[in-house]
Amino acid sequence: MQIPEGKKIYFLSDFHLGVPTHASSIEREKKVVAFLDGIKDSAFYIFIVGDMFDFWYEYKYVVPKGYVRILGKLAELTDRGIKIDFFVGNHDMWMKTYLQEELGIPVYFEPKTYEFNHKKFYIGHGDGLGPGDKGYKFLKKVFRNKLCIALFGMLPPYFGIGLANFFSRKSRAKTGHDDAVFLGEDNEWLVIYSKEILAKEHFDYFIFGHRHLPLNISLNERSKYINLGDWIKYFTYAEFDGSTFNLLEYKN
Repeated sequence: MQIPEGKKIYFLSDFHLGVPTHASSIEREKKVVAFLDGIKDSAFYIFIVGDMFDFWYEYKYVVPKGYVRILGKLAELTDRGIKIDFFVGNHDMWMKTYLQEELGIPVYFEPKTYEFNHKKFYIGHGDGLGPGDKGYKFLKKVFRNKLCIALFGMLPPYFGIGLANFFSRKSRAKTGHDDAVFLGEDNEWLVIYSKEILAKEHFDYFIFGHRHLPLNISLNERSKYINLGDWIKYFTYAEFDGSTFNLLEYKN
């Protein structure tokens, strides 16, 4: 796929809207919306790489309260013909069909590959990939189990969403404290995972979220590992104009 002249692709992740308080979430949501509004004339494609919400569950006729600003802005962008893809994260993994049906945004549960201007991209949220973290990988299988999802859906929204928000308060994003620390290239599990994929197939860019830490690491002379950071502490995003890839901080 060729990027039209004067257009760019944008990548961003980990907004965790809904935490730590309603007021601070609204403030952060407005900042994301301002960013999206600022790129609407230059954007060809936008990738939201997971954890847009700190919690999300779609009942048959009910979705969580709030988020009208960002949902409205995303609808405006897709109505303008801008392509947007969404990759679920570990906090909003219970996405179903709402984004597709209401906003025209495809939702992906696993990493996906793309090619733009002869550059190959490997994109995913990043949770549960690479070595280690067996406990979370087990929990992810449980949470993604259709029976478990259906059983949770039997709870009335008042109790179900309230229970989920209670447990969410214990998360790193809920407190707003970022305890992500760079582990070193040899210990970063997404770097290890990227190198394993790279041994089998070439990609120019491996792009993930989840770590809440902006990282730009050369894997070899032709390939880079990018972590997009977050919109809690760093307010970072990436852009690709067809030839140059940059990891940047949004300042507004």
